[in-house]
Amino acid sequence: MISYSYINEYIRQWREGEITLNKERIMLIEWLEQDILMMRDIYFDSGQIENFIQFADKWYFSLEPFQKFLTCFIFLRYKDSDDLVFDEFFIYMARGAGKNGFVSALVNYFISELHGIDFYNVSIVANSEKQAKTSFTEVYNAIDMNDALKEYFKHQKAVIESVDTKSIFQFHTSNASTKDGLRDGCVVYDEVHEYENNDVVDVFSGGLGKVEDSREFFIGTDGFVRDGFIDRLKERALSILKREISVKEDSLFPFMCCIDNEDEMHDMNMWQKANPMFHPSLSTYAKTLYKKVLKQYRKLQNDSSGYENFITKRMNLPKVDLEKSVTSWDKIEATDQEYDLEKLKQRECIGCIDYASIRDFVANGLLFVEGDKFILPKELTHSFVCKPFADKHYAYSGNKAEGNNKKDHRKFAPIKEWEEQGFLTVLHKDTMDPHLIVKWFVDKRNEGWNIIKIVGDNFRMEILRPLFEAEGFEVEIIRNPDAASALLAPKIELAFDNHNVIFGDNPVMRWYTNNVLVVIDGKGNKLYRKKEPVKRKTDGFMMFLYGVWASRDLDNYDASDALDILDALNF
Repeated sequence: MISYSYINEYIRQWREGEITLNKERIMLIEWLEQDILMMRDIYFDSGQIENFIQFADKWYFSLEPFQKFLTCFIFLRYKDSDDLVFDEFFIYMARGAGKNGFVSALVNYFISELHGIDFYNVSIVANSEKQAKTSFTEVYNAIDMNDALKEYFKHQKAVIESVDTKSIFQFHTSNASTKDGLRDGCVVYDEVHEYENNDVVDVFSGGLGKVEDSREFFIGTDGFVRDGFIDRLKERALSILKREISVKEDSLFPFMCCIDNEDEMHDMNMWQKANPMFHPSLSTYAKTLYKKVLKQYRKLQNDSSGYENFITKRMNLPKVDLEKSVTSWDKIEATDQEYDLEKLKQRECIGCIDYASIRDFVANGLLFVEGDKFILPKELTHSFVCKPFADKHYAYSGNKAEGNNKKDHRKFAPIKEWEEQGFLTVLHKDTMDPHLIVKWFVDKRNEGWNIIKIVGDNFRMEILRPLFEAEGFEVEIIRNPDAASALLAPKIELAFDNHNVIFGDNPVMRWYTNNVLVVIDGKGNKLYRKKEPVKRKTDGFMMFLYGVWASRDLDNYDASDALDILDALNF
């Protein structure tokens, strides 16, 4: 078993109880000790490790033990080929944990003569120019304030160049369409919690491999975009830590820091799980940061409006406010369950539709009930979107990396990607064609699905009803959707809690559901609204709600008389 002094020290601190680690870092240590450090064909490049630590200490700051621990694996190599064992690094920590500071020192070292690779260009990428310039500005200032460094680096406002290696360091925003042809040795992807998909990474990673020791760093604190790039990256990292995939198959090094559960945010000793800067003993920087975080925490006692942001950013635990959302993101993800389409074909189903506007979205689906489970198969849901609306709000016709609502990443919707996956159809029309909506259900019936009725609210169903009835469908119109919401909210919450809502792997339904705002009226009834009135569509969730309402009429579905209960409620 190989090791290195900084690795031994960090693990010793944990084993002897001097520091506290979250479960992902404990898994990391187990994986390293049982798999990686047992490999006989690898070695630590001690020259590079020590050179970087001394470089950082002299020109930036003294590295913390966890940063020295990380450094060792940045310079871990195979003996025969001298290739890097890890060429991708996921550094996932709470806000203030020093991600950018560490990266600043590291990229400055990479372009230096000490690293010793000519033309080892480094790019840092973020969604905003301000964030992209964070590390660049830190390196620029370090050079500008030290005459000794000025002898080795030319620093300009947009590029820093090594005199000896001719390597350059520059920053970019995530407009991926303009970055083809880069010849980088290293790319740092900052604020990865805001990346909507792989587009930016695909473009920048395409410039790697033209110089030796190519590396990619993915750094960030968690955020509010769900089902985006960071969720996929976390899944990938956990697969590695669970030892489901070998280092030969995936060379990502996952360093993940977060509290293990929500209750831990109330125990200050647990904060170090999310922010390793809070490992004892605290540096001067860490003491200042701790006071600031503690002040923010205490403020929550009188003003809870910052709760979601605090636990997501300071504790690095994505938080959905359950008083405002239908359910947590984890339970929305749990809707991705398998089902047997052939068995479902033997059952009755409800055709459900939300047709709230003629100019943006319509959602169709077939809902089945199996025991306590509500099943809305991904193959039997479909949305229609008017192209002018998709162009205006989601940049459908533009370059994918330039569009998708970059100004606010909580509301993104990759319409083109979902269309390519078959989840929706973009209509080149200003308004919806109701005949097209009806035809979808006719086609499903012709395929053999036993649709006992069509259900929707009264807003547009007066237009659709004669068209459906002309095709022989029974139609039920929900006259008061708010009353249906109030009645069904407890049932739907319980179904999500028990993992009894099944959509399959359907990103559009996850998006719809995550966009729902729950409000409580003066009588205590829960009503469903939108978290944002234009871009965050809820049509698919409302379609699901209407299907649940009408599912009382399905065979072998045991439910109380919903109409009697509704009459008894005070709206």
